[in-house]
Amino acid sequence: MIKILHLSDIHLGSGFSHGRINSETGLNTRLEDFVRSLSYCIDRAIAEPVDLVLFGGDAFPDATPPPIVQELFAEQFRRLVDVQIPTVLLVGNHDQHSQGQGGASLCIYRTLGVPGFVVGDRLATHRIQTRNGAIQIITLPWLTRSTLLTRPETEGLSLAEVNQLLTDRLRVALEGEIRQLDPNLPTVLLAHLMTDTARFGAERFLAVGKGFTVPLAVLTRSCFDYVALGHVHRHQVLAEQPLVVYPGSIERVDFSEETEDKGYVLVKVDSPPGGTASQRGSVEMDFCPLPVRPFRTIRVNLSQSNDPHSVLLKAIESTEIHDAVVRLIYEVRSEQLDAIDQAAVHQALSAAHTYTIQADLVSQLARPRLPELGTGTCLTPIDALKTYLENQPHLAEFAAEMLETAHLLLSTEEEWAGVGELRLPDLSDDLLLEEPANEQLRLL
Repeated sequence: MIKILHLSDIHLGSGFSHGRINSETGLNTRLEDFVRSLSYCIDRAIAEPVDLVLFGGDAFPDATPPPIVQELFAEQFRRLVDVQIPTVLLVGNHDQHSQGQGGASLCIYRTLGVPGFVVGDRLATHRIQTRNGAIQIITLPWLTRSTLLTRPETEGLSLAEVNQLLTDRLRVALEGEIRQLDPNLPTVLLAHLMTDTARFGAERFLAVGKGFTVPLAVLTRSCFDYVALGHVHRHQVLAEQPLVVYPGSIERVDFSEETEDKGYVLVKVDSPPGGTASQRGSVEMDFCPLPVRPFRTIRVNLSQSNDPHSVLLKAIESTEIHDAVVRLIYEVRSEQLDAIDQAAVHQALSAAHTYTIQADLVSQLARPRLPELGTGTCLTPIDALKTYLENQPHLAEFAAEMLETAHLLLSTEEEWAGVGELRLPDLSDDLLLEEPANEQLRLL
């Protein structure tokens, strides 16, 4: 039996706006929170001990994190090297440079030849020897449209047709890896992607217009003992045969994740009985919650109250805000503003780790224009659309699709410049895609 610790979406260096500077260390307290959560994961991997650590991608908010953030990340993962626990670091969308060009932040670990570290920046199969036997890991990093297709191939196609073409291309490439698997070894697919059945959160808006949705059926292959996913920040199990799991992120990135549990997954994988791919070994999985900092939203409508100040203070007092990241949002009429003692409100919120206060004026007049979209503002079309959608709650269900479509419509020729080649595996003629003789695409 091989023990695996599966974590993902560390996003080390995110959420600074929800923290403050620690006077003793000089670091943002939210950076310290993220490091603490990562440390808990590594502590468990060493204490168990596990045979393998799988990281599902998105180590940082972007591909060029500050040196201090890179150092804190490396300090934690170096602990796995010291105790000889092999680790696979998958490249997520936030780890890649724009359009996938220029490499990824995690590739430095391969360049340095860190012992026991495998960087998954392309579709490939890696055989890893652990204390309790060998295991094979197929790495599938974040893929964009321009990674798999050229611009001429998509001309005249609808968004649905483009996604279908991308799915077909991925299915064929993945089949090539599957045909090379050793049926005598347990197999894990480690992928950073969006599935069509996942419940999405903030990460969908972060990646909108840059990737595509993969049908769950592409992943639920009988040859896989376990499918370890990254990208979606909410922990969820998408399938049982095989187990398809998002561990979720290890810390809350923003208030969209206020109610989500954060943690990692411990997995136990047995070898296939009798060395057959048709009957896989048993797989057990446990979700392990992490003690992350709470986020609290306090919403109060004071517009009908005769004593808005008392109602507001009562709402604060009835909420557990100690050491939490808090946002107070209250609706009030303009004539009520003088009745609220702002100093008292700030004092009531002082027990919070950090807090923000947002007062929304309720008017009997026609709804005013959004100030962010007023005359003289300099917003890109995408930013303007995003601002509009954030102020239209009834469109929340369609917001991601609207943004994705807008990105596609506004895409430029530069997005398709310099696209590499996809080297498809050597398959039988019935599986090969028809390609021009002088060009192929490359999975990065």
